[in-house]
Amino acid sequence: MTDRNIERAARLDTATLSDALDRLGINGQCYRIQPRSGDFRMTGRAWTLLYGPAGSPAGTVGDYIDDVPPGSVIVLDNGGRDNATVWGDILTELAHRKGIAGTVIDGINRDVALCLSLGYPIYSRGHWMRTGKDRVQVEATQVPVNIGDVRVSPGDLLRGDADGVVAIPRAHEDQVLAAAEEIQHAEDAIRESVRGGMGLREAREQHRYHQLQTRATP
Repeated sequence: MTDRNIERAARLDTATLSDALDRLGINGQCYRIQPRSGDFRMTGRAWTLLYGPAGSPAGTVGDYIDDVPPGSVIVLDNGGRDNATVWGDILTELAHRKGIAGTVIDGINRDVALCLSLGYPIYSRGHWMRTGKDRVQVEATQVPVNIGDVRVSPGDLLRGDADGVVAIPRAHEDQVLAAAEEIQHAEDAIRESVRGGMGLREAREQHRYHQLQTRATP
């Protein structure tokens, strides 16, 4: 079954979606979550996992990949840790083979070379080689998590590109997408006007550029 809102989001860039989120007063810009390659693009619904510090004996870092539906975005909350990874080459290979849309990590990953060669989108705070085994463990799956100071719930809509990741709450996605499409239309009109010889100041005024991101009033 086609998910029309995934298709709509895929046609928009994160900057435009960010402006729409601002207009609606929704916090959805995942701070400091960046693509491992500027070529990566990703759109899909969140499948979430929460990590915590390892106990004694240590719990597992997770064999959850078998449960994730194709087309999902795997969203891993590792509390922003940068001293141990929660994603590596085996998971990248399996996710790519399964048709997972991408992986978003509040933390770091390793084995970057494989995701680059396969073109599998990974968004994280960075990369380093030290394993998370015996350092972190799975606390829960399919629960609300925190990614770059943004609450992400299972099924929320995520969009990633060269500028980073935005998360759109499922309850508000129609409003956000409609606002983003309006902003995109106005900015396209400004570009066309300028290409036709109009000055930028006039084009922006005509298409209400300075009001595009203004917080909507109730």
